[in-house]
Amino acid sequence: MAFDPFNLLLLAVAAVVLWRLRSVLGTRTGNERPPFDPFGSKPNKDGPAAEPANGNVLRFPREDGEDAAKPRPDDEPAKPVWHGLAEEGSAVAKGLEEIAGADGNFAPQNFIEGGKLAYEMIVESFARGDKQALKPLLSREVFEGFVQAIDQREARGEKIDQRFVGINKASIVGASLKGRKARVTLRFVSELISATLSKSGEVIDGDPREIRENTDVWTFERDTTSRDPNWKLVATEASA
Repeated sequence: MAFDPFNLLLLAVAAVVLWRLRSVLGTRTGNERPPFDPFGSKPNKDGPAAEPANGNVLRFPREDGEDAAKPRPDDEPAKPVWHGLAEEGSAVAKGLEEIAGADGNFAPQNFIEGGKLAYEMIVESFARGDKQALKPLLSREVFEGFVQAIDQREARGEKIDQRFVGINKASIVGASLKGRKARVTLRFVSELISATLSKSGEVIDGDPREIRENTDVWTFERDTTSRDPNWKLVATEASA
């Protein structure tokens, strides 16, 4: 069979997509130590380099775990988990403390970074109508809503022409622990170039050349007693 450079390009693109999905969804074989997930604990900058665990999973030192006995500079006391993210005594601060108490791997700043990656992937997958990519990232109810919107769009013959510019800001605006269910709400301010095209290619909404600022409030949930480290999107809300 003749060598086709285009096939090699497709393989490279597929490898990048799989790597990005894996960074959000994590992997499990049943034998490895708990995998690092982008919503999880923050690596200790002063600690040793990450060491390979079983298979190809990396084990990162935790700020509140194995390196906790290491003296802090000038005996500096540990800062509260909500430091720099919420006001002392606020509902958000209390919620973050409760979640961190139930899940020793939870680090809010790392959660924000993981949430930004998930946001971009979900927005782009919805625009493409990629249900397979969306399913592992969403709760059943949210997934069904996304599927319905995609199906209706396809039935009308419409298409979304979209380019993701970037996220200007992501912040925690809600946090709670009810029983074993942890919920964290993030507010995203992003920039997109987006237009909805009719079956004939006519622009019926948006502008394919204009960068627009969007504000979305998304809530993620996870069972803190589960070995699965992944969070799922359980609620979405557009904000002015």
